Amino acid sequence: MRIRPISPELLVAELTERLAGTDAPGRLRVAVDGAPAAGPDELAAALVDPLRALGRPALHVRAADFLRPASVRLEFGRTNPDAFYEGWVDEPGLRREVLDPAGPGGSGRVLPSLWDATADRASRAAYVDLPPGGVLLVSGALLLGGGLPFDVTVHLVLSPAALARRTDPAQRWTLPAFARYADEVAPASFADVVVRADDPRHPALVESTVSP
Repeated sequence: MRIRPISPELLVAELTERLAGTDAPGRLRVAVDGAPAAGPDELAAALVDPLRALGRPALHVRAADFLRPASVRLEFGRTNPDAFYEGWVDEPGLRREVLDPAGPGGSGRVLPSLWDATADRASRAAYVDLPPGGVLLVSGALLLGGGLPFDVTVHLVLSPAALARRTDPAQRWTLPAFARYADEVAPASFADVVVRADDPRHPALVESTVSP
């Protein structure tokens, strides 16, 4: 494989072109996966308008809006990395309300958020209709390897040193969870697009040098 440095603007442009040119039955379901320090939410949000400009309706959904209630999520404490790794995101809810409706044969009626973690109650969001040909961008951490049905996967990878350096001190208790994710799931080994994001000003695409 080779590492190709790229500007943040060109990264958005190349991802937009790739996604706009990818067809899937119904709608295209895209994971933008990475630790918060890598900026997956920001990258997914940056793709929405360019995709729409190319005629692909786009909807951005954050996994952080599909957390489990605090009584379940924090059962083993507020800073338990294993609980964070194994069960903070309501994956059945994300599948039921977002990924399955956007999949083959789905209605396209997507719930953009399920749970308000700050208020610890249902978000009461209204459903949104994503038409056929639309692109669903789901961003967040620890999204891959658990069987969630995505058509395209983008993984933002940070070196352990960069992850530790760029993670908010109040969130450093999550670092063992990301180390476990890298070891057990190894998303950089199978994601469709892998971006090195140690320096947000100078990302780099990891490209295979093996011919198809």
